[in-house]
Amino acid sequence: MKQVFAFVLFAVAAGLAFWMWTGYRRWAERSRTSDQRFASAMTQAMTSAKQLAPDAAAIAQQKLLYEAASKAGEAGEPVLSIQLYARLLARYPASTFGTQARAAVEAQKKKLAKP
Repeated sequence: MKQVFAFVLFAVAAGLAFWMWTGYRRWAERSRTSDQRFASAMTQAMTSAKQLAPDAAAIAQQKLLYEAASKAGEAGEPVLSIQLYARLLARYPASTFGTQARAAVEAQKKKLAKP
């Protein structure tokens, strides 16, 4: 009877160890696949960014500056917002975001004027 109990206990322990081992293998495979997908996506993003036309890259930079400035304004940082808008207007004076940036600067200046 002791031998049967020991055998059953050994079988349960072996089954549990096998179950944990296969779970670890599945997790490692998913992790490896995820890392490969991430690396592939980053490579694709980097090559597509390099292939952008200079005008498209400039517009993307203008949009990034404009969005950063507007987020700073929304976050209650009018001085930083004005500085970012000024940088946008200095780098790209004929920007498509120029009129919006100038209006936003005026709005941020009004926020600064309030006591």
